[in-house]
Amino acid sequence: MMQELTSMKDLSVRKINVNEQMSTLSTGGEGFIMTAAPPSLLGGLEKNNLRQLALTALRRAITTGELAPGTHLVETELSEKLQISRGTLREAMRQLQQEGLISAGARGRLAVRHLGSADVRDIFQVRAALEGLAARMLSEQNDRDAVIKELEEGILRMEESADGTLDERIEADLNFHQMLCSLTGNRTLLHSWKSLEGSIRMSVMYAGVDQALSNMSPHRHAGIVEAIKTGDSLGAARAVEDHMHETAQILTGNGA
Repeated sequence: MMQELTSMKDLSVRKINVNEQMSTLSTGGEGFIMTAAPPSLLGGLEKNNLRQLALTALRRAITTGELAPGTHLVETELSEKLQISRGTLREAMRQLQQEGLISAGARGRLAVRHLGSADVRDIFQVRAALEGLAARMLSEQNDRDAVIKELEEGILRMEESADGTLDERIEADLNFHQMLCSLTGNRTLLHSWKSLEGSIRMSVMYAGVDQALSNMSPHRHAGIVEAIKTGDSLGAARAVEDHMHETAQILTGNGA
């Protein structure tokens, strides 16, 4: 059964830095409210910044499951709760559609997309291709010291976030995987990964919090860094592909 937006409760307060001004996204029981201290700060925000605030709030609510799959996104309710114009909201919603986080039904009603097991496997298959290519490229670089340092620091951040919040652990994990692509210097590769980020976040949470966290353990990523360090390009790509395949199998209930 489709859930209505008004069922959202107990969402947390988020702070986002916009043009070096700190605005607050309150996603409490009354819905999404954007406030600022002092209030005059909001008046100075450009339309693009309001759009980004709304986009960030909605994306986070969707990818963490606060807005459950199937939830109808009612434009009038959202624009009022976010305190933005419907035009600005539509721009944010179009971006969410492009990211694959929401979809339009037969009557054009927008709702949070429901991922099936086949969708999850498809997403991880594409991730394996992109990140496997990145790992191979990094392992083939002549001077890999700086790359290895960055990746090892990424794993350290994962270890340090082990006792942190769910958001902190997800960010540390995805930061490592995005770093694989960004360190290649290939902008097309990085753009391709970023275009999937919304779907990646949804797929990570597909089987629930406990399963998501078990897949983020640092030791499951150490083999990737080790292969890159030794210059084993095939081994580095294989380590990424194996990690993605195993994770997809576990998330969809087809693995150990």
